[in-house]
Amino acid sequence: MMAPMTTFSADNNDYVSQEELHYYKERSNGVGTLITACAYVSKNGKGFDGQMGIDHDGTTRGLSKLANVIHEGGAKGVVQLYHGGRLAVPRLTPNGETVSASAVTPLGDRGFYSIQQEPRALKTEEIYEVIKDFGEATRRAIEAGFDGVELHGATGYLLQQFVPPHSNLRTDEFKNRNLFALKLIDEVKNVIKENATKPFLIGYRFSPEEPETPGITMKEAFALLDDLIKADLDYLHIATTNAWAKPRRGIVSEKSRTELIAEYVNGRIPVIGVGSIHTPDDAALVLEKGKTDFVALGRAIIVDPHWVEKVKNEEEDRVIHHLTENDQQKAVIPTPLWKLILEVEGWFPVKKIEEGIF
Repeated sequence: MMAPMTTFSADNNDYVSQEELHYYKERSNGVGTLITACAYVSKNGKGFDGQMGIDHDGTTRGLSKLANVIHEGGAKGVVQLYHGGRLAVPRLTPNGETVSASAVTPLGDRGFYSIQQEPRALKTEEIYEVIKDFGEATRRAIEAGFDGVELHGATGYLLQQFVPPHSNLRTDEFKNRNLFALKLIDEVKNVIKENATKPFLIGYRFSPEEPETPGITMKEAFALLDDLIKADLDYLHIATTNAWAKPRRGIVSEKSRTELIAEYVNGRIPVIGVGSIHTPDDAALVLEKGKTDFVALGRAIIVDPHWVEKVKNEEEDRVIHHLTENDQQKAVIPTPLWKLILEVEGWFPVKKIEEGIF
């Protein structure tokens, strides 16, 4: 599978751009399923410059083009649905306001932006409006011709903000920290039932732990997984930059989080493993030792869009593992994403031609 990765490359209306269509088309040959960059479902949930929206019906035309290019390559297409919550970027939201489960300021940097603004706690009725927004976004994904949606419950964004004790201080029904996710899943499933005319996936991406204290540990993650499995999803997608990272706290084990999660799930639902997978051996290890059902490629498939085809054809020696400063067109990478790849040191393996080194 291709992992969801932000491209920063939507057009000025937050519609799918021509550059994004080329980027996804190039990567849809070989992978079984392509999960798009996250699309925001509410105006106050936008978290990136150049993030595509799925928040109104005007977005559907571009999304339909995206679904078509993915299908032309032979892959299934899944849209990742997103609300940034307190990690939305104030200059990108109406009136510069951010919202969350509670009025708790984010701790530290997350991703490409440092957000230090205290969010406004959502009113109970507003939470139901956000749930409705996810449902409407699902309807648009169905109408655009996609094969599923993935709910972004990871990396500290809104769905995750309801789960840990440090960011959910509510006293209403949503003090039950998993309730928001469960009600949202119910809404999405109802929309699928009413609108889909073919099988339509619903997956959930989650972070197994948080750096904050008191934050989500593996112990809380297991409780969330139990509820998500009972909600009858189609898959769970682990969010981690390294598939073999070990638990921070809550559980003492020499096993990786990937192994522990797969063991705990124990076949009750398909699990996607991800994180620092660069070679076929890396992928095989996640499937065999990590015991996941699927493996998702992130940066590796940006560096080499044809990674899967080469491996499938036993041409592993032709897989490209680094970029050079002249490779934007060859790798079919949109300009905003390419600029960040060159600017953010250590994010991608980029060989400087004049130095001949990484």
